Amino acid sequence: MATQSTKLKLNTGAEIPAVGFGTWQDADSQETAVLEALKAGYRHIDTARIYGTEPMVGTAIKKSGIPRSEIFLVTKLWNHQHHPDDVEPAIDASLKDLGTDYLDLYLMHWPAAFERGDKMMPKGDDGVAKTANIDYVDTYKAMEKLLKSGKTKAIGISNFSRAETERLLKETSVVPAAHQLELHPYLQQKEFVEWSKKQGIHITHYSPFGNQNEIYGSKLGKLIEDPTLTEIGKKYNKNGAQVALAWGIAHGHSVIPKSKTPERIQANLAGDFKLSPEDLQTIDGIDKKTRFNDSSATFGYNFYTDLDGKE
Repeated sequence: MATQSTKLKLNTGAEIPAVGFGTWQDADSQETAVLEALKAGYRHIDTARIYGTEPMVGTAIKKSGIPRSEIFLVTKLWNHQHHPDDVEPAIDASLKDLGTDYLDLYLMHWPAAFERGDKMMPKGDDGVAKTANIDYVDTYKAMEKLLKSGKTKAIGISNFSRAETERLLKETSVVPAAHQLELHPYLQQKEFVEWSKKQGIHITHYSPFGNQNEIYGSKLGKLIEDPTLTEIGKKYNKNGAQVALAWGIAHGHSVIPKSKTPERIQANLAGDFKLSPEDLQTIDGIDKKTRFNDSSATFGYNFYTDLDGKE
């Protein structure tokens, strides 16, 4: 089964490569991993201020020799810089670390605001983040100004509920180009995804392999070992992980798997292949409405209140 190089359209008219390379965790190995990914053919790199990997991503892009214009680069505003006055300094710091003068997409990482200051994770004695009374609508309006300055070509959101997204659309003037959220065959969020598409919001899957990440524990068997996915994969000479990626792409979404090993980095890129309509329908049927990532308790903010998988 031939690997494709699918590109998807954003509401800005720009194209986003369907398979991106995620850089969460393992900061020390990210420069090598991103360089490996770029060599393998990835042209969509996803990072975030909180990951601490922006400098490594920047160095890898520089070392790769690939023109900046050929790479779709995404990073995210962290919660302690939600105050409108902090948004431009935040993107400036990210741009400096990434060694570039613009982003292709800048996302608000969470709708929750933390206390302003130098600490990225300001915590109280109870270990819960110290939140601030800063409205995400005001934060987003400050992000809209970055479009005019050319510091980013598009803006978007991550980890928003439907009600939060609806309010954002009502009270701001730029429709988010993308919404990055946990999505995989065990958490398909069909209604929310369909609604988002009608608004012109592109969907990106983070954690596209579900509970593959050890941080999520093991309340279920591994998604990528799901018999439905592995059986379908055999027809195409693909594994369960590649099938999970192809399923997302078939729905018109981008996916951002992460890996440190060259073999897996290449294998994930080969997750861009065409599934038959029947196989797609079969995978649509294995939704467990199971969410693995919910930071509500530690962030002092109730996320995903109206979405599938909220416990």
